[in-house]
Amino acid sequence: MTFFFHLHSGLRYLVLLSGVIALAFFAFAVATKRPFDKVGRIIGASYSGLLQLQVLVGIAVLVTRGYYPALIGHIVMMVLAVGAIQGPLGATRRRLKASGEATASGGPRPVPGYVPVLVGTLVSLALVAGGILAIRPGLFVSTAF
Repeated sequence: MTFFFHLHSGLRYLVLLSGVIALAFFAFAVATKRPFDKVGRIIGASYSGLLQLQVLVGIAVLVTRGYYPALIGHIVMMVLAVGAIQGPLGATRRRLKASGEATASGGPRPVPGYVPVLVGTLVSLALVAGGILAIRPGLFVSTAF
């Protein structure tokens, strides 16, 4: 029973680290006006995948350890964090796929940039921090359940 709790607690550090790495890369890409590419897709998918894994492990914790009222804010913020990053990543991926197709006038479509995923990552990290603070006194504080 404590396996999922400790996994969930430790995985938060990987989620935060991958989120900060993604935020730094996307900010650099926006500053240099870099078009969305394979590296951005991999970094975004890594952060999003770790965040989704964290939600799944959190469900296992909820099933094995039980529920208490402070979890409402934690659960809602974490689900919103997944949506905040997955939405812009999916939309950018679809625009990237469509950029290879010709427009009605015959010219190529512009390749999407990093602004939507930068904003999504920033919002997602803020929601993750808020979700952690909903049940813990600090982002890096470990407490017994």
